[in-house]
Amino acid sequence: MYPNTPNPSNSGQNPFMVQKEDEIDLKILLFNYLQYWPLILASMVLGLFLAFGFNRYSTSIYKVESSVLVEDEEPALGMDLFESAGFSGLQSKSNIENEIGILKSFSLAEEAVSELNLNVQYYEEGFITTNQIYQKLPIVLTVDWNQSQLVGGGFRLEVIDENSFELSIEDDEFKIYNPDDPFYKILPEEEITLEKSVYSFGEQIKGDFFSFKVDLISAVPEDVFQFSLADTPTLALKYKEELAVAPINKQASILSLSLETPVRKLGEDYINKLMEMYLQRELEEKNLASENTVKFINQQLSGISDSLTFSENKLQQYRTENKVFNLSEEGSVIFERLQELEKEKAQTEINLKYYQTLSEYLENNQAGEIVAPSIVGVTDPLLNSLVERMSELQAERIRLTSNFTEQSPAVRENANTMQNTAKALKENVTSAIANTNNLIADLNNQIRMIERDVNSLPETERNLLGYQRQFTINENIYIYLLQKKAEAEITKASNMPKNAILDFAKSGQEPVAPKRSLNLLIGLILGLILPIGFITIKDFLNTKIEDPKELENQIKVPLIGMVGRNNSEDALPVLNNPRSTVTESFRSLRADMTYLSQQKENLTILFTSSISGEGKTFVSINMASVYALMGKKTILIGLDLRKPKIAEDFDLANDKGMSTCLSSNTPWQSVVKTSGHPDFDVILSGPIPPNPAELLLQEKFTTIVDEIKEAYDVIVFDCPPVGLVSETKELFALADISFYVFRQGYSMKGNTQILNNLVEKGGVSKIYGILNDVHIDKGYGYGYGYGYGYGYGGNSYGYHEEEVQLPWWKRALRRKN
Repeated sequence: MYPNTPNPSNSGQNPFMVQKEDEIDLKILLFNYLQYWPLILASMVLGLFLAFGFNRYSTSIYKVESSVLVEDEEPALGMDLFESAGFSGLQSKSNIENEIGILKSFSLAEEAVSELNLNVQYYEEGFITTNQIYQKLPIVLTVDWNQSQLVGGGFRLEVIDENSFELSIEDDEFKIYNPDDPFYKILPEEEITLEKSVYSFGEQIKGDFFSFKVDLISAVPEDVFQFSLADTPTLALKYKEELAVAPINKQASILSLSLETPVRKLGEDYINKLMEMYLQRELEEKNLASENTVKFINQQLSGISDSLTFSENKLQQYRTENKVFNLSEEGSVIFERLQELEKEKAQTEINLKYYQTLSEYLENNQAGEIVAPSIVGVTDPLLNSLVERMSELQAERIRLTSNFTEQSPAVRENANTMQNTAKALKENVTSAIANTNNLIADLNNQIRMIERDVNSLPETERNLLGYQRQFTINENIYIYLLQKKAEAEITKASNMPKNAILDFAKSGQEPVAPKRSLNLLIGLILGLILPIGFITIKDFLNTKIEDPKELENQIKVPLIGMVGRNNSEDALPVLNNPRSTVTESFRSLRADMTYLSQQKENLTILFTSSISGEGKTFVSINMASVYALMGKKTILIGLDLRKPKIAEDFDLANDKGMSTCLSSNTPWQSVVKTSGHPDFDVILSGPIPPNPAELLLQEKFTTIVDEIKEAYDVIVFDCPPVGLVSETKELFALADISFYVFRQGYSMKGNTQILNNLVEKGGVSKIYGILNDVHIDKGYGYGYGYGYGYGYGGNSYGYHEEEVQLPWWKRALRRKN
């Protein structure tokens, strides 16, 4: 029935050295938190309220998504020849990671931001928050970005009338943007101020670091707006970081572009413009080859055009002067043979010029200006494949270096591939130049052989043949170049990006942030966790004894009982209110004496504590009172000679007492005073002596106690705190049972070590613990089955006069039990 109660018959061993296991009673822990349920409930309601307010007034963020198809190009003719040679990296294929890098590149974002003109952001003031305006602007700012501007801060504009407005600085966190160094911004050295507060619409507003004008569109008087300036590099970097690009799955070559933004239309416009710039850049790279071809042909045409005009004039002049217009039959045959050879020689020389130009480009690392061989009539499939691949690699390098460093894996791989391709191309070009020179030499030999036949013709016809021959050569070359130029322009006009937009940007219907349901749940959880955490930390840092279970685990003697809080000012509740719950707790302690005193007829009980104020005098008085109610002849002896209190509780004068008997020959019978109850007498401590410890240690005191034991059934010692004075340790030998009093919410947890030392080192036996002033509920009923708050304590179903209303959760548990 009583935990850790010693067996009285086992007197040969220390009955108090009891092994106690540390265990956590979850039920007690639960009810410890339940006593704070109003605080926890209020915290949860507050958490829900704050989460609702956050959802209500925070800016909604929407996700804008689109998709791009990245198509792989077919390998160029002849590229399969390099696979066996170890040039597999030359194969034309799209690299998904590279395309992702291009879409997230700073340069592409900068082009999109510049096209959309997003450098001014407008906001409309709300009740609590401000919302960005993107469409249907009420005012429009025109900013001079050719001079320094204040960026990052904010201005406030209030419309006065249709002609004027008031301008002020709302946020002075400005930085200075310098167009000469756009990627580096500095802080203003002085506070930014405006020359005046009222300006006119259309007026140029200038300062040391700003210049802009405001035009009225649809705003009305008293409208209030905010605006801020942002430079293009900063915006491009911002959108570059916010844009997410990823393949829809590992096997697909479809890229998904997404952007989270508070302004849905702005996000849609940005992604659409970004995709447009992406495809336009790709098309420009494709058109670069055609443009280079046209440029090369125009250079050739500029030289041949003059030669054609000159030879035409010479031919016409000769015909006119010599009146010779046609060749003879023999001359016509010779001319046709020469014309074929000269035409072939001219085309071969153009090819030679192309090879030489190509070689110079490769030597000077001008791969971006290479002309496609097929455009100028070179039909070598291997050379065409190499040149085409070289152009693609050069374009890819330009795109990669705009977003990656030279040491990045993608750029290094591109550089290695270009080096291998250039090496193969140089070898092919060198071989082509040698073969072309041999072909030209052979054609020259054939022409010289035919020219021998020309010498057999008459001089007039021979000269006409020469002029005709020169004119025809130039004319054929000119026509041939015009044809190739037209082909290049047609190719440029027919170029299309290999990639395509699958889905244009579209915003979701519901915002992705704030997550309203999740926020409410987080608010509810935080509202629950924070007070529980506070309670846990408070209990952890609490140095006072509150939990009876914890006290029982810390002391090495049984905790024999608990005394509830005396809510009245009466220090004698047992005598004056015998049906109170406090009286019942002392009756419970009296009943326990039957098991602790080994059926003794006379009983001496000692009460002490660690420090003053723990209620040992209150417990002593009422313990003596509860025995007096039984009809036992009881006496209470005040032994706290330093700080007596019993006299005040009984309204007696402390003029004589135990100190009087011990310091003089006064018999103890003469200092006995009545308490008002026939079976209850009191010996006060008496006047405070100069040597209280020495008085109590006299043999005379032991003699007095022996005489008192013969006269009374129950003797109660109210001793001084053992933690403060030394004489109490000597008094334990005079008592049959000793009680060590702790007070809930007052006694320090470290005081338990004083009691443990008395048992372990002082050899004190037959001592028990009592918890006084129990009023803090640390768990339903404490789990003791005796004392306060359970059985006869608390709400006792009409057994006592003072009814204590239990909390609703305790009443519910009792109904279940």
